[in-house]
Amino acid sequence: MSKPFDMELFMTGVLTRSNATRQRHTQQAKIIQSAISERWGRENSWTWQRKHLTWFLNHRMGNQKEATRDYYRLTIQLIAVRLGKKSSNI
Repeated sequence: MSKPFDMELFMTGVLTRSNATRQRHTQQAKIIQSAISERWGRENSWTWQRKHLTWFLNHRMGNQKEATRDYYRLTIQLIAVRLGKKSSNI
C-alpha cells in the first residue's frame, strides 16, 4: 500500500512567503489536487500536465469571482514552477 501524495511537501520547494501565504497556497493546491484527482485520476502532482491545470481554472473556477480565480492562478503558477513547466499560458 502506497502513501498518499503529500501536497504540503510538494509545495515546500516553491513557497517562501509568510506562513499565512504558505498555508493559503497549500490549501488551494490540495483543492486543485482533489479536483484533478476526481476528474482525471491523477493524484500525484508530478504527473500533471498543463491541460489539467488549465481545465481546473476554466471549468472548476469558471463561476468564481475574479479575485478568487486570481488567487488560484497564483497557486497554479507556483505548481508550474515546481513542475518545471512554463506557466505563461495558464
